[in-house]
Amino acid sequence: MPGLDWLTAQPVAHRGLHDTASDIIENTASAFAAAIAGRYAIECDLQLASDGEAMVFHDDTLDRLTEAHGALSTLTSSELKTVAFHATADRMMTLGDLCDLVAGRVPLILEVKSHFEGDARLADRVAEIVQGYSGPVAAMSFDPATVGALAAAAPGLPRGLVAENASAIDVGNTDKLAYATAAFRARPHFLAWSVRDLPSFWPLLGRWAFGLPLLTWTVRSEAERIRARRWAHQIIFEGFRP
Repeated sequence: MPGLDWLTAQPVAHRGLHDTASDIIENTASAFAAAIAGRYAIECDLQLASDGEAMVFHDDTLDRLTEAHGALSTLTSSELKTVAFHATADRMMTLGDLCDLVAGRVPLILEVKSHFEGDARLADRVAEIVQGYSGPVAAMSFDPATVGALAAAAPGLPRGLVAENASAIDVGNTDKLAYATAAFRARPHFLAWSVRDLPSFWPLLGRWAFGLPLLTWTVRSEAERIRARRWAHQIIFEGFRP
């Protein structure tokens, strides 16, 4: 896909520019506002509420980051927006809320979560929301079927495959072969690969043979930053300011 220079033009703040020491929690408005102020692109996670809304949150359950407990998917978006995070006044956002906050000022890279069960509802909802968004935005997933669902619902939306060597092709394993087939059919426009696994064959094949932009996650140290600089186009980082 042409015109993706913006995807790798600036470092990408993993779940926003969060900092627990300053009570800035990941995937919150405060973390995203800090990333915007620092002129970093934003990566965030999306989960599906019980009413089909796309919520900005990483975990399947609420326990680690909020005062609530249990599965996120059992609550409606209205209920989730009232749940308190630990140590902050922020509340959970919908994808629409995030789009309104960012308003095209920095690129958005949306990780669409999946349970690898063939459920396309979250991908469809993401596609519906971003079709009305005028800023630079892309979506990605660990699940090739979800990447394929994004392709079907929003062919013009840049889409990426998130991966690590544990999910790469192994022709001796039928599950891995099915994964590879689904990944090929999804036709990702970019890759986001674990920095721990660089250099390795598959992400570099995608970069050098197919010309795919290569992001790498999650860069947390100077040593990882040096490795990323050699093998990838851009970093998804946390814990420091590049």
